[in-house]
Amino acid sequence: MKKSQLPVKICKTCGRPFSWRKKWAKDWEEVKYCSHRCRANRKTKKAQTAGN
Repeated sequence: MKKSQLPVKICKTCGRPFSWRKKWAKDWEEVKYCSHRCRANRKTKKAQTAGN
C-alpha cells in the first residue's frame, strides 16, 4: 500500500496530520496523538487554552 493511501488523523495536541503506522494496527481507533511528546504535553495544551 502506498503511503498516500494510508488513513490519516489530526493530532489532538499539535493539530498536525499523521498517518497510520503498523504498530498502531490493533488500536488505530484509540490513537489520538502523533507522538509520545504530544501525548505528554496534552495537559499543558489544555491548561494554556483554558487560561486564555
